[in-house]
Amino acid sequence: MSLPLTNLRNIGIAAHIDAGKTTTTERLLFFTGVNRKMGETHDGQSTMDFMKQEQERGITIASAAISCSWHDHQINIIDTPGHVDFTVEVERSLRVIDGMVALFCAVGGVEPQSETVWNQAERYKVPRIAFINKIDRTGANFHDVINQMNENLDARAVAFQLPYGQEDEFNGIIDLIACKLYTFKDTETIVSEIPENMKEQAREYKQKLVEHLADFDEEILELFLEDKDVPAELLKKAARDATLKLMVTPVFCGASYKNKGIIQLLDAIVDYLPSPIDKGAIVGMDIDDPEKTRLRNPSPKEPFSALAFKLIHDPFVGQQTFIRIYSGTLRSGMQVMNSTKNKPERIGRILRIRAKDREDIAEAGPGEIVALIGMKYTKTGDTLCDMDQQLHLESIHIPPSVIELKITPESRKDQTRLGEALAKLVNEDPSFHARFDDETEETIISGMGELHLEIIVDRLKHEFKIDVVVGEPSVAYRETITHEVESEYRHSKQTGGKGQFAQTLIRIEPNENNGYEFVDKIKGGVIPNEFIPSVNKGILKTLADGVLAGFPVVDVKVVLLDGQFHPVDSSDFAFQTCGSICFKQGFMKANPILLEPVMKIEINTPDEYIGDITGNLTKRRGRIESMRRYRKGSQKLNGFVPLQEMFGYATTLRNLSSGRANYSMEFYKYMPVSKVIQDEVLKKIEEKKKQDKK
Repeated sequence: MSLPLTNLRNIGIAAHIDAGKTTTTERLLFFTGVNRKMGETHDGQSTMDFMKQEQERGITIASAAISCSWHDHQINIIDTPGHVDFTVEVERSLRVIDGMVALFCAVGGVEPQSETVWNQAERYKVPRIAFINKIDRTGANFHDVINQMNENLDARAVAFQLPYGQEDEFNGIIDLIACKLYTFKDTETIVSEIPENMKEQAREYKQKLVEHLADFDEEILELFLEDKDVPAELLKKAARDATLKLMVTPVFCGASYKNKGIIQLLDAIVDYLPSPIDKGAIVGMDIDDPEKTRLRNPSPKEPFSALAFKLIHDPFVGQQTFIRIYSGTLRSGMQVMNSTKNKPERIGRILRIRAKDREDIAEAGPGEIVALIGMKYTKTGDTLCDMDQQLHLESIHIPPSVIELKITPESRKDQTRLGEALAKLVNEDPSFHARFDDETEETIISGMGELHLEIIVDRLKHEFKIDVVVGEPSVAYRETITHEVESEYRHSKQTGGKGQFAQTLIRIEPNENNGYEFVDKIKGGVIPNEFIPSVNKGILKTLADGVLAGFPVVDVKVVLLDGQFHPVDSSDFAFQTCGSICFKQGFMKANPILLEPVMKIEINTPDEYIGDITGNLTKRRGRIESMRRYRKGSQKLNGFVPLQEMFGYATTLRNLSSGRANYSMEFYKYMPVSKVIQDEVLKKIEEKKKQDKK
């Protein structure tokens, strides 16, 4: 890369659905010269939403990457979805970006997905600036949104700009650092002095800005106490330092659709968001000793390290593996190690991606986001590194799938093609799962929500040309235990030739919120070392298939205590079978229960419908946690509700509120179902099995 690393910005644009992320990105691309005309989300012409499903629905589904230049800086932008069903796209993007532009709608303010995105950015300690969009809309309130950011997100939000008028009277933007008014004509910005009627408010907000920055900078504090003017460059430097340390969120404003505030947003990205140098060394884990850490500085001279964060199946070039390079230089033809899989990979083509267009490059360095063609083993979350100096980078948090759908190909001859297509989609999207049920001969797909699976079915139809028959959506339950038990099983079969023999004694314990754990406590070689992984393998297969009702088993700890083997008849297969049956028998004695996905729900409603809405939510086994004033005459209800009760809720809410209320849901956690509901679910499964046998 010809530009110094200090002039590189890897940024994400994230927010609630409909806040205007893709429109804002299109404007950034237009003003930086990448696009000659502006694409629009509503007419399906945006550069970033290039998937057919995105263009039809006017929403972003897959995060797209694109590069542009501004004032001798390269900006790599990742535009992310706002819909909660595609939250994994935001998660993996935030894992690899250095800074974020958080968009808020001036009318909607802090909405449910705004909070989710904000918390994800907190998890990865991503510095951010905020852009309050749609200031020209009826109901826009810039100051109220800043208050919501501070109250609901603890954002330490500080206005760096003020809108000059709001709603229909939005005429420009007042820059509090430069103390200038920006007005806009088409794509041109006109700079003038702050009007008399705004001088007092601008002075008041400039004072707040200086006060806030004085907390982090002694020079500003000194000038402030002496009641002297603080130079703009000093304010910018202090603001940048505070933003990078997550101590302040600078807030800007505009109306992307009308091209207002975009140039100032580009300046803010360059001025306040970090370069790879600002982010510093990435911390990895030593391959041989997980307690030890290894650092990689963003330098082309360091050993190579990168994280794969996204896979896309491209019909023209095959599978593209998107990586973020943290250190070293990657060259075409070079061999690197996938330390997650412990397999070497040969680098084929390296592409710089411009949304759906691509450019071949010979090499790429630190801070770059590129796509690789021809990777054999690498999946989302895998670390690629130098062959001789290996390390593991922190992977990507993948939320569990909560909804299932049964699908079968219309034509039986398409079964193999369906399997191949689903394998590609599972590769691309780690929050999507597919499995084949041998008993019912149905394919079961699972994901993050109804829209998520709707898009998958749509892609099967249009991209892979496979027509499928779709069943009713159902909840993805989980199984676990509530008691600790010991279980012993002796597996012995004689079939004429070599027999099968294995014996295991295990203890099964509840392991709440910690997933599955296997502990080997075998002493004295009563089970040879080579057969201990076989016991674990047998149990793992059983976990996936379920015991109580065919749902995956979670949160159990298995301790292998004792056993026996036979020098001739014991084998890997015998110990797998023994481990599986031993676990099943113990599981059924440990008071097994079903867990169901519980969703966090937020409902925005006018005051007059609150009684009906809360009553309906209570009938759905919902629990309301809080109510707060949303805006005049409206409230936000927050609570928790089982997903099982929420199918068709959009229609019910529309009817209850004459179409004036709206809601948003996201996965909260798996929780135990009541005995009555568990019995109902088990009874339905039993009846379904009987029908299938007929």
